[in-house]
Amino acid sequence: MRLLWKRSPRRDAPAFAGLLAVAAVCTGDAVARVFPFGPRTRSVNDLGNQFVPFHAHLWDLLHGRADGGPLLDWNAGYGTSFLPDLGTYLSSPFALLVGVFPRDRVDLAVYVITLAKTAAAAAAMAALLLAVRRTGPWWAAGVLAASYALCGWSLLEASYNPMWLDGLIALPLLCLAGEWARAGRRPLLGPVVVALAWTANFYTAYMATLGAALFLLARLYATGARPWRPLGRAVRAAALGIGLAAPVLVPVLLGTRHAYPGWTRAFAPAGLPDVLARALPATYSFFTPALFVGTGTLLLACALPFARGVARRERWVWAGLAAGVALSFQWQPTHLLWHLFATPNGSPYRQTFVLAAFLVLAAWAALGAGWPAPRALLGGAAVLGVAALGASASDLVTGWTFPLFGAGLAAAAAGALLAGRARLVPLAALLLAGALAGQAAATTAFADRARPGRLDDYPPWGAEHTARAAALAAADDWPASRTDPGRPALTGNDPLLLGGQGGAYYSSHTPAVLTRTLAALGGGWTSNGRSPQSLDNPVTDALFAVGARLRDGVLVRRADVLPLVTLRPPGPAPAYGPSPFRNQEALLGARVYANPADGVCPVGSEVFVWAPDVTGTARLGAASTPLRGGQPKRRAALAPLGTQRTAGTPVVLDGTGRRPGPGASVGCLDPAALTSAVAELRARSTARITVTSTGVRAELPPGARGTAVLAAPRIAGWSCDGRPADAYLGLVAAPVGPGRTTLTCTFRTPGLRAGGAAGAAALVLLAVPPVWRAARRRRELPPSRPPSAPAASPPHDAPDTQASPPGHRPVARRAGPGA
Repeated sequence: MRLLWKRSPRRDAPAFAGLLAVAAVCTGDAVARVFPFGPRTRSVNDLGNQFVPFHAHLWDLLHGRADGGPLLDWNAGYGTSFLPDLGTYLSSPFALLVGVFPRDRVDLAVYVITLAKTAAAAAAMAALLLAVRRTGPWWAAGVLAASYALCGWSLLEASYNPMWLDGLIALPLLCLAGEWARAGRRPLLGPVVVALAWTANFYTAYMATLGAALFLLARLYATGARPWRPLGRAVRAAALGIGLAAPVLVPVLLGTRHAYPGWTRAFAPAGLPDVLARALPATYSFFTPALFVGTGTLLLACALPFARGVARRERWVWAGLAAGVALSFQWQPTHLLWHLFATPNGSPYRQTFVLAAFLVLAAWAALGAGWPAPRALLGGAAVLGVAALGASASDLVTGWTFPLFGAGLAAAAAGALLAGRARLVPLAALLLAGALAGQAAATTAFADRARPGRLDDYPPWGAEHTARAAALAAADDWPASRTDPGRPALTGNDPLLLGGQGGAYYSSHTPAVLTRTLAALGGGWTSNGRSPQSLDNPVTDALFAVGARLRDGVLVRRADVLPLVTLRPPGPAPAYGPSPFRNQEALLGARVYANPADGVCPVGSEVFVWAPDVTGTARLGAASTPLRGGQPKRRAALAPLGTQRTAGTPVVLDGTGRRPGPGASVGCLDPAALTSAVAELRARSTARITVTSTGVRAELPPGARGTAVLAAPRIAGWSCDGRPADAYLGLVAAPVGPGRTTLTCTFRTPGLRAGGAAGAAALVLLAVPPVWRAARRRRELPPSRPPSAPAASPPHDAPDTQASPPGHRPVARRAGPGA
């Protein structure tokens, strides 16, 4: 049992680093009283709007409850490609942990996954530090590794974008792969590590790969090794690993190409005082680099140039690398290089975790000849003092910043001075670990309190979620008709979170054709068109086979609903125009709206208002509905105002923003005309429809001719009966000629075949050399000789003789005393 628990620095340091990182994060969240330690939500921005719903959908996939599969998602966006989302948000191995939680605890599952990734990043960095130099206190490696996992980028940005945390894990692992390439070791494991990193999250893996390349170059220069063979091995590992990830990577990249363009922001470098302030605890800003890594790590990193016991080349390599990377953040060409040559739609410093890693490596290098001398520590403290003085001019500094900085600096300096004395090592470890944990916990709590005031927030799963999900499940009639979670929405991805088969959808891969089709029909959006909303309208519900929807949490059933596949008469497809009322009629094939110039609808008609740029309120008598327009960021949807009860009651718009011209903003729907049009179209449409996880099969009525239209957006990847599908006003379509009795439309994610071929080729290139070498070794082995017959045993009393040269007589051996 003792041997089982034998101490090992290579095991203890990663475990200590992971535990310290998790303890600091949980302490900060508990102090702030955010979920799961208190009533405040932690689901802000994309965490609540994307990651939690996507993990809920992954839970459905893992438990066989999703409408669709890994390629085609029938739940959201009226049918969208899911593999790009899977590869962007859910391809991390840690995401599978969601399956072991109850579905209504998905928020807790995502929190646990976030903690697990943070711990894994700390453990991976500890392993890297001990691979770079095996000497040095294991606990110091653990504290420094934890400071990497607790960097400001992790606590303040990646905590609500948990897919980025895979890059935090990938960087030290890719650096380890670089170490293997430098030493000519593990030629198979290196590409596998690269493949896992690029599969888990290609975006941050790209940044981590750039960082790992800089790390390898620094190691080669610091050790004075010849670079060409190690660099060749590293390039081979990177190429093969990225090739292995191609089955996921290529569909993700093509999904980005087909997505609706989000908003863009010109890069503007952050001011120096703000940059310096972000290296201190308890600061927050969306457009500056979150450089916090703990004062202890900064002290050691800044002391490195003054640590004369460390080799000169080693000192200047790591200090210079950290400084060079920091400067690259502020220059537009290198900024674009870090971000795949496109300024991000959000935070412009998403590569900051790479600098955090190099600061940690510099701090570890400072311990190369033991703990820095007091003179070196004094030099490092002076550099930090100058940086703090520069940061004092920033508006980002809070009341907690300098007290936390000062206390952390004093504790870290004392710990570094005491660590050189054997009897005081436990106290030194406590001071350094405590300083880091205290600053990180305080920074976490500060961010938890600050974020809801600056970002949209969403409630964790509660009673309202349960009630809505139960109502949707009770009304579900898929695939005969759809059930839409409706509005007002809890998130931009309610169909994934709550269930149903609605039109709302929010992703980095939201198809442009979906956004533009729904917008033409009167749909609204947020997030600059990346988050189209559910459209509460009886005409579009009929067109998209929505048989029931939630409105203010109450289930509303539609009587006039078309099947998923309808048959339109022969002739050219119509085109959309500027009016959503005319566009709905074009897709329906019948006139059902009146548009009075004075904004007064006939009694008995259903009144709708269209003012996509107006932020305010639309009123019809006592009935009113809010409008949230303001393109391009937000677009107000075509909104229902109820039934016109009194003759002469006009629609009144109150608010700001550009308004449509006379007769364009008000539509008066004739319910009887809609019923008649739906009945006529249903009568000549398909009789039986079968929906699968990859497509639709429809039985056509006898003598069918014209165009079959599937109520799903014509995203790239659809084919019908072996040929690319056509488009009919943005929907999937196929011509139907005489004699046709069935129609089969299937979906294959764009890039899946090419990515699979690239992955297979990489696998062959990875596997063939070792297999060939093993076969060659077997061929070079000498042939085995047949076993010879055993020699006859000599008589028991015969003398034991040895072979003698010619002319010599055998000499009998005398038996020993024990014979």
